Amino acid sequence: MFDHVLFGVSDYAASKAFFLKALEPIGIAVVSEGPLGIELSADGKSSLCICQTEEKPAHLHLAFTAENRQQVEAFYRAALEAGAKDNGAPGLRPNYSGKYYAAFVIGPDGHNIEVVCHEPEV
Repeated sequence: MFDHVLFGVSDYAASKAFFLKALEPIGIAVVSEGPLGIELSADGKSSLCICQTEEKPAHLHLAFTAENRQQVEAFYRAALEAGAKDNGAPGLRPNYSGKYYAAFVIGPDGHNIEVVCHEPEV
């Protein structure tokens, strides 16, 4: 549905380091970086773009797709190591669906970052 999502951050260097470390387990990496910010993607079809802003960013909920539950768990560990706050350890969320396996963290600007796998356990 989306080609890209762009949002501002209060500390570009800290946010760049956080997102690169936290999202590496699901294959997200730098596509490009320039004076306007950084573009991250896993598939080259859709991207997350981050730029420095002087305004206080509104809190977002960003949910990324994982291929398997191990990626959800790896994201959670990497995000906490990168300085995120726990907002929901990896696990099934049966109130969403029987296969909704996700983890949630709060990132540097207070954004709720989620990685979810919709596949059954293998």
